[in-house]
Amino acid sequence: MLNSLLNKEFFTKEEVVYLLNLEAKDEIGLLLKKADQVRSVRSGNEVSIYGMLDFSNNCVQNCLYCGLREDNITLPRYRMSPDEIIDAVKQITNMGVNSVVLQSGEDTEYDTDLMAYIIYSIKQKCNVSITLSIGERGFDEYRTWKIAGADGYLMKYETSNPKLYSIYHIKQKLNDRLNHLRFLKTIGYKIGTGNIVGLPMQTVEDIADDILLYKELGLDVAASGPFIPSSHTPYRSKLQADLNIILKTIAVTRLVLSEVNIPSTTALATLNEEGRIKGLQAGANVVMIDFTPSIYREKYQVYANRKCLDENPLNCRSCLQVQIESIGRKISTFPFIES
Repeated sequence: MLNSLLNKEFFTKEEVVYLLNLEAKDEIGLLLKKADQVRSVRSGNEVSIYGMLDFSNNCVQNCLYCGLREDNITLPRYRMSPDEIIDAVKQITNMGVNSVVLQSGEDTEYDTDLMAYIIYSIKQKCNVSITLSIGERGFDEYRTWKIAGADGYLMKYETSNPKLYSIYHIKQKLNDRLNHLRFLKTIGYKIGTGNIVGLPMQTVEDIADDILLYKELGLDVAASGPFIPSSHTPYRSKLQADLNIILKTIAVTRLVLSEVNIPSTTALATLNEEGRIKGLQAGANVVMIDFTPSIYREKYQVYANRKCLDENPLNCRSCLQVQIESIGRKISTFPFIES
């Protein structure tokens, strides 16, 4: 049954659940191998690099799993100035990375005009693709930032289960988030979203629904990451995700959405030293490097025990390049998201 299932083009929810429930080592190996083959047809042996810049750790939300939550009064907060952000992106492009994500908590201090100025200034100075990851904002703001030069928008929904979403996100509704993603797509953004695998109360059926919702939304980027407990949150004592389930999620996502960009997230390196490479071997085609200035990086505490906090980004890039080349692949010179 497994061999015939792995060669299908379209999958039912029951079939996705079946694949996610595989437990035998040889069967999981077949799943990951098939996903890697599908990935190879899509992007050859190239791996795209995305530069992450976490420019503010302030947030007005209180998500139960996130270390940036508003009620975490132990976290030293920071905001990068517009000039710091623009200069940091220039440094990223000077290192040969031509796709960047500007990421923050939901921080309304960066209002419509200020974000537009930052985006426009970057586009005037750098040949770079800009993706925003700053949470739910006004529809008019999205339009303004698109005109200013933003290319993509990354907004994870974490779970497609409305009941669980309402538990994790005290102030927010799943339907609102999905409507924002759909609107962003209609006005020309490349859109990305993702789930968190291993959240408390989550089932395999929930993960299957997450993957199928990826397809329904017509994503450009599907970013599944593992749940890792964060200090000073209600979920600080919960168990972190198992590496196998996140690898299976990446693999099944690749089978269901053969053309989508799938990151092997930095959080995988926290689960396992070889986590990011294992993600690439499970169907992912993108890696991310944290270019946030060192004076701020350790304060962006979305989850605990983040890897490479003290690492120079140049060293991180070199280290990743060695690992990527060790599995017969190479770093792409093309943008992750085309302008």
